[in-house]
Amino acid sequence: MMWYDGGWGWGGWIVMTVFMALFWAVLIVGLVVLVRYLAGARHHQHPGLSTPPGEGGWQDRRAENLLAERFARGEIDEDEYKRRLALLREHR
Repeated sequence: MMWYDGGWGWGGWIVMTVFMALFWAVLIVGLVVLVRYLAGARHHQHPGLSTPPGEGGWQDRRAENLLAERFARGEIDEDEYKRRLALLREHR
């Protein structure tokens, strides 16, 4: 066989090694990001409630719903329901 002296030499090997390491790093990071994104999408979320908890969001509405359920079951009367509802809405 003939030896062709027009190859990349040692610099080519270094460049190829760096690009191969970058390729695998990008691939691994991409897979990790994809898995974290898909795992995060499966956490229990309240549909249609975009306000974060503690900012007048789903927790306040949940408390009002629980209060309405207690009123509907007859556990509390109308006056107590109105008083507690006003108190909840006052402290938002």
